[in-house]
Amino acid sequence: MPDVSVCIVNWNTREHLAACLESLRAHAGEIELEVIVVDNASSDGSAQMVAEAHPWVRLIALDQNTYYAAGNNIALREVTAPNVLLLNPDIVIEPGSVQHLVTFLEEHPRAGAVAPRLRQPDGSIQLTCRSFPDPDVVISEALGLSRLFPRSRRFGKYRMSWWDYSDEREVDQPMASALMIRKAALDEVGHFDERFPMFFNDVDLCRRLKDAGWQIWFTPEVQMRHEGGASTRQVRREMIRASHHGMLHYYAKHYRGRTCPVLYWTAVGLLHLGLWARLAA
Repeated sequence: MPDVSVCIVNWNTREHLAACLESLRAHAGEIELEVIVVDNASSDGSAQMVAEAHPWVRLIALDQNTYYAAGNNIALREVTAPNVLLLNPDIVIEPGSVQHLVTFLEEHPRAGAVAPRLRQPDGSIQLTCRSFPDPDVVISEALGLSRLFPRSRRFGKYRMSWWDYSDEREVDQPMASALMIRKAALDEVGHFDERFPMFFNDVDLCRRLKDAGWQIWFTPEVQMRHEGGASTRQVRREMIRASHHGMLHYYAKHYRGRTCPVLYWTAVGLLHLGLWARLAA
């Protein structure tokens, strides 16, 4: 049985995917990997590249784009390892990074997931952890309070802009760009909700893990390089709309009927205003 099942969903990021797979092959160390690539009908030769250059990878080449959540679920139904590493194709891992994440889960039995520190190609730290987008967070963001007071734990709550990513801590929702999840935790809460095709599926998954009593951690002891947005920036306006729809669906699922109606509808209204502003920018 492998130690880690790596799940990668790809759409038209052939060169990034090649670098990601090369790093996995070079830096896995003593960890036995099961790597599953789901290609969402790429037109750039991604699937052919995997088949020819990486026959050790399990390739599932689809004839249509099922998007992120469904693509990951296809891979997750095939995993056999006790640990699952969700990985974007524009991630490059470093030596020992997968081993350290496995060790972390072994040493923290209530940890359902752990995320590494991600760096941009220029070496700068990527701000990858956020709090859950509760109504007070949406209001602070919409009013610009998070930008006026970025070091405030109250107004900078959502983006955690008061934190420098230098210490190990529990967090609400790290990006699933690189996230190791205990399979037992996934089996308990279920896979991605496919009603979130592209965005907020990872936020929803983290919320369900937390609600089930699992901890979610960030560790700076593991670093990976992340290009960021290699697929989504190819269709920017469509992704802005998809992000907005994902946020609204997240709100309906987790807050409607469970929070103050005034706060709920204020937040929803501000989300709509935010969409118009982003599309106009």
